[in-house]
Amino acid sequence: MIYKVHVEFSKEFLEINDKQINIGIKTKPLKGEANKEIIKKIAKQFGISNSLVQIKSGHKSRDKIIEILE
Repeated sequence: MIYKVHVEFSKEFLEINDKQINIGIKTKPLKGEANKEIIKKIAKQFGISNSLVQIKSGHKSRDKIIEILE
């Protein structure tokens, strides 16, 4: 499953609308830490392992494409 993800850095939240996920984190985007936090939150939301969530594009952007493997 492929999702578009938009990231905000103001408060903690997660909203899923069809193929769009809006996520808020407080982790600073340094050395990939924010991406790790995004993967953890999405995996927890779907009840799957972190290894099944991959960022396909947008590693250094607020707008990302992620894939959830089955």
